[in-house]
Amino acid sequence: MTSIITPNYQITWEKLPDDYKLPDEPVDNINQPFLAAALTQSLELAGKLPANSLTPTNYGICATLNGKTVVKAPDWAYIPQISVSREQVIRSYTPQLEGDIPVIVMEFLSDKDGGEYSSKPTYPPGKWFFYERILKVQNYAIFEPASGELEVYRLDQNIDRYSLQTPNENQHYWIAEMNLYLGVWQGMRENRTGNWLRWWDETGQLLLWGSELVEQERQRAEQERQRAERLAAQLRAAGIEPQE
Repeated sequence: MTSIITPNYQITWEKLPDDYKLPDEPVDNINQPFLAAALTQSLELAGKLPANSLTPTNYGICATLNGKTVVKAPDWAYIPQISVSREQVIRSYTPQLEGDIPVIVMEFLSDKDGGEYSSKPTYPPGKWFFYERILKVQNYAIFEPASGELEVYRLDQNIDRYSLQTPNENQHYWIAEMNLYLGVWQGMRENRTGNWLRWWDETGQLLLWGSELVEQERQRAEQERQRAERLAAQLRAAGIEPQE
C-alpha cells in the first residue's frame, strides 16, 4: 500500500475488500456499450492494445480516501499496463497498487444530472474531482452522443487542474500518451447510425473497425478481379489466350 497527502485527503491505494458491495446499476444509455466496444476494437485491430493494457467499460476504479473506499466507473478508460493478472482485477481496479493510472477516462453524457462535471470535494467526491485531484488522470473526455459534442480536458501540470483543449483543423484531439488523435465520426456500426468516438493515428489515418477491414479487403479483391479481367481481355484482343 502506498499513500500521498492532499490538502483535504489522505489517499491510499488498497485492494477493494472482497465483501464490498459494488453498485449494480444498469448503464445510463443503450448506446454506451456500443461506443465503448468500438473504441477498444479499433485499437486492438491496429495493434495498439498491448497485452497488459486494460480498457475497462463501466467498471470500478478505486481509491481509499481517509479510510473510506471510493469507486467511480467511467464509461471507458485506457490503462497502459496492469501489474497483476487479469483474474485479480475482475471486480475492480486500484491504480498504483495494481498498475498504471489511466491515461484517459471518458464519460458519455446521458439524461441524468450531469455528475460528469461534479467537482464536489467532500465525501463521496464527484467524478471530476476524483479524476482530476485524486487519480490525476491526464486526459478526461466528455462526449454527448446525440449531438456529437466532444470536450477533451488535459491536466495542466502547473496547476494540477483540467484545461479544456482545442482540437486541430480536423476537429481531432491529440492524446499524447497514446500517440493517437480522438475525434467524432458519423456513420453506421452494428445497426446504429449516429455519432461515434474514433481514433486516428499521427498521420491522420483512421483506425478501422473489423467490418471496415472486411469491406476494405472485399474491395481490394474486387479491384484485383477487375484488373485480371481487363488484362485477359487485352491478351485475347492480341490473339493470346490467357492462362487460367
